[in-house]
Amino acid sequence: EVTVSKLPRRVAVVGVTGSGKTTMAGALSSLLGVPHVEMDVLNWQRGWQPIERAEFRRRVDAATSAPAWVIDGNYREVRDLVWGRAEMLVWLDYSLALIYWRLLRRSLRRIATQEELWNGNRESVRGLFFSCDSLFVYAFRSRPELRRNISLGAQKDYPHLELVHLTSPGETRRWLEDLTAKDGKHEPGRSLAA
Repeated sequence: EVTVSKLPRRVAVVGVTGSGKTTMAGALSSLLGVPHVEMDVLNWQRGWQPIERAEFRRRVDAATSAPAWVIDGNYREVRDLVWGRAEMLVWLDYSLALIYWRLLRRSLRRIATQEELWNGNRESVRGLFFSCDSLFVYAFRSRPELRRNISLGAQKDYPHLELVHLTSPGETRRWLEDLTAKDGKHEPGRSLAA
């Protein structure tokens, strides 16, 4: 069972695409009363073009210089800023089957509603299923490296981080309930599960 020793003020939420990072980060941000920073917003420009790397680092540096925040994303090029300044690393490490199901459901909803993501970008059927940049392919390919980086790198290079390793939605729900009990301000009946 994963427990919380104290309420953190700077939290990084990581996991492969489709694991629920943004949902979890939003819930934690609300619970802790701190800003939520979504790294995808800082990175993506119109037409799915990433911003210039130096500018991306500048934006992340500015966001993580604040005294309190919850940030989500797995960008390797700013890991030193994010993990170096975070107090807690929340790792959503769910099964690939669950991630694929969530990714499919989320993407089909976004495509059907033409939901705008960041800076005018939208998902498409072609991009989802028929592209070398498919999120399904990306989730499969990036998962082993992310697991290696977190299980080895986080402990070795960032020993100050409290690592919260969550392997199922049930475990995540119980962890959030524990965090909520420590906070004491949560409204009964409001779900925080990612």
